[in-house]
Amino acid sequence: MIIAMAADHGGFELKNNVKEYLGTLKDKDGKGYKIVDLGTNAPESVDYPIYGKACAQAVADGKAQLGLVFCGSGIGISIAANRIKGVRCALVNSVELAKLAKKHNNANMLAMGGRFTSPDLAREMVDAWLNEEYEGGRHDRRVALLDE
Repeated sequence: MIIAMAADHGGFELKNNVKEYLGTLKDKDGKGYKIVDLGTNAPESVDYPIYGKACAQAVADGKAQLGLVFCGSGIGISIAANRIKGVRCALVNSVELAKLAKKHNNANMLAMGGRFTSPDLAREMVDAWLNEEYEGGRHDRRVALLDE
């Protein structure tokens, strides 16, 4: 499975931490995750919409099955990602929200705030999201409305 990742300066450290962690995991098929890192990789100020949209476009175009984005709060980059048709990016700050993002919204991207999320919590949320299944059923109609 291919996961695209992107961050602005406020999220690049958390992105790199999660990226390193993902390199140690196996997907549901027992294979490792392939990571596409779309930047940034420096503390110098950059514009989060560029990185959020680039990651979301990679997911929407099928170059990656899932995406992870990070900025200082997670808010701006999640808004940027959700501008791209076909992307359902959820800003999460707990394991339960990460699970619900997949179970109820079939979120194909997660956003996190580098200034508000510890590396341990980020790894737990990513694990929960990757290992959760979309429930479908009563949620299908709503997810379809999001994708219109």
